[in-house]
Amino acid sequence: MAFTARSIANLKDQVNIVDVVSRALPLKRSGSSYKGVCPFHNEKTPSFNVSEQKQMFYCFGCLASGDVIEFVKRYYNLEFNDAVSRLANEYSIEMEETKGSNENLDKYYKINKDAAEFFYKSFTEKANKGYSYMKNRSITPQYLKKYGIGYADQEWNSLYDYLKSKGHEEKDMMELGLISESKGKYYDKFRNRVIFPIINTRGKVIGFGGRAIAKEDNPKYLNSQESKVFQKKNNLYGLNLSRGAVSKEGYIIIVEGYMDVVSLYQSGIENVAASLGTALTEQQARLIKRYAKKVVLCYDSDNAGRNAALRGMEILRAEGLDVRVMHVTDGKDPDDYIKQNGKNAFLQLVDNALYYGEYKIADAIKDLNLKDHHDRINAIKRIAAILRTMTPGEREEYASKMSKELNISKSVLLDEASSGSEKENNKQEEKNPSNEIVDETINQIESELLRLIWRNEEYILKVDENPELVEHDSVRRIIQAMKDNIEADGSCDNAKVLDQLDESDRMLVYNILENIAISHDDEKIFNGLVKKNRLISLQREVERINNILRYAGESEADNDEMEALMRRSMELQSLIVKVKSEEN
Repeated sequence: MAFTARSIANLKDQVNIVDVVSRALPLKRSGSSYKGVCPFHNEKTPSFNVSEQKQMFYCFGCLASGDVIEFVKRYYNLEFNDAVSRLANEYSIEMEETKGSNENLDKYYKINKDAAEFFYKSFTEKANKGYSYMKNRSITPQYLKKYGIGYADQEWNSLYDYLKSKGHEEKDMMELGLISESKGKYYDKFRNRVIFPIINTRGKVIGFGGRAIAKEDNPKYLNSQESKVFQKKNNLYGLNLSRGAVSKEGYIIIVEGYMDVVSLYQSGIENVAASLGTALTEQQARLIKRYAKKVVLCYDSDNAGRNAALRGMEILRAEGLDVRVMHVTDGKDPDDYIKQNGKNAFLQLVDNALYYGEYKIADAIKDLNLKDHHDRINAIKRIAAILRTMTPGEREEYASKMSKELNISKSVLLDEASSGSEKENNKQEEKNPSNEIVDETINQIESELLRLIWRNEEYILKVDENPELVEHDSVRRIIQAMKDNIEADGSCDNAKVLDQLDESDRMLVYNILENIAISHDDEKIFNGLVKKNRLISLQREVERINNILRYAGESEADNDEMEALMRRSMELQSLIVKVKSEEN
């Protein structure tokens, strides 16, 4: 059994050598590395060093050295593939087995390196829009060079011609997402964009991010597609430069964009990296854990940013990391904020970042008026739902804190959290007919809707008439890309749409086309989605009212007001029955 070079590289990205070695022998921190007694020769004075930054071991006594796989080979007396299998099993990492001869990743790294050099020369050797754009963003030449920032010109085949002159093959350029093909002709994927090379912690160029310069160019950010050397889930932008500062400071700041990373680093905040435009993954959390045990998430304060922060917190917490969340004030991104206010002001925001429980609770009740008894009742329910996800100690701490803010007994919160847990356990045993709509998710509606409009673009206009059908930003971006590519005859060039989408949105489309089946009656499908969405909205309103009524005993609720709410709940339930009976 042999494994692909790509999966071996991924394994080394995810496994921390310090963690592996410390399971075999005691290690003590010594400066930026760790020391222990060498297991490969007899010694009393420790001369065995493990570098977390370099992910290497070295013995000054017997001169043994190598990476994490080499250590496992030597220590457990295993063959290479057996050592890889052992690590993969211990860390639950999926490995790809080779079929035939093993693949050569070096050629892909070489192509990416040549592409990065081409973009950098285009950026620095003559006047261009990319350099002007970055100059206007106040990034100095020193940091433009440090990050290897480049420029993709407006021509259709500049990069292609350059890479061909270097002897590279079209199929390899296609694999890396540097070029596309249409009707037998090849053209550059990145055009008229500032280029940010993505470099892993081993110093290899694995992909690129392209930032549009012209407003009419979509998408705003275009990333390299997944390839044999580039998997977004395994990497963080800028960590190749910042990992030393991360270890020194003891924490890492995770931001959303390339520009945020470069701007913060230039301003003296070097312990920073970006998550490549995707939600944080387990693999990225493990990578972070190599260098620091504390994480500060600094995402946009809009709904998408807050949702990304909430998801990221759970991923990082599951890996045992201490996580906090900060949002830059005044609706600015970190790049704009630090330029306007300076390093110290930004660090003050970092110091005031909210811990896990604080942020989750603050986000859950941010739209409620705690002086209004209805909203206070709603707050109790939301806070209790969060409390039941916490450890007993955390639950006690936050129940005490929030009971003071709500001016209620702590026992009310703890009882509700406990009651909710019992309800969750019995959920499968008790079926309540009035709740059947709750299981219908908006994601399913949006999936079927995208499948429909991909087949029949006429329904794009009907989506405009029913905006409540779309909740997620990714779906909005896909629909907007389709609108942008409507031809004069009303048809949509789906190939162009796919080319303009970023990787995550493109994969969403592929998954829907592959997994979502719909009937051929387009009008019936669309009307059914509108009906299903309306039922969900009505059911949510019924639940909201019922929750208020449920907690009425804990507040000084007005009887007339409670009666009005009960009448409204009954009206809504009657309306649900009526809507269900309607023909699509």
